[in-house]
Amino acid sequence: MPPDLLWDDVQPLFDPGLTGSLPDLCVPATSTGDWQTLLDLAASGQWRYEYTEGDVASPLPRAEAVFSRPLDAETASLRVWPAPHMLAIFRFYDPTQIDFDVDLREIHGQERLDVFCAFLKTIGQRLGKPVLMDAEGGDPRSHPILGYRVEDDQVAVVHGPLPLRG
Repeated sequence: MPPDLLWDDVQPLFDPGLTGSLPDLCVPATSTGDWQTLLDLAASGQWRYEYTEGDVASPLPRAEAVFSRPLDAETASLRVWPAPHMLAIFRFYDPTQIDFDVDLREIHGQERLDVFCAFLKTIGQRLGKPVLMDAEGGDPRSHPILGYRVEDDQVAVVHGPLPLRG
């Protein structure tokens, strides 16, 4: 099966000098149930993970419990390693959008790109929603540079907004 993206074609999109080292990724139009699906996916054993509140590691909670915490509670994060030395950090800001970032310095070459694409594809397939990436500080919903496309079941370079699914 051919790769979704070819490193030689997309290498500039993974240049931290152009896009920032921590691009913004999101799954738009989500619910607490979608967050729970993500937590269940992390707990499935496919990836190494760690859930923290502030600097304290804790057992993986239910999504409802995370979003019902007081507004002044420590920041909740889910760190997921799709591969050794490749970290994605999910932040529980809002149940209506799954926000996370990755370090582009950890994604170089075709093999690492394939792992990254498989990670996005797994999330998108499980949720049945697009997974969008934009440059650091950008808004992936309005100006994605690449993303998992549900209708094509692949990760592709994006030339305009992907359709959102609720």
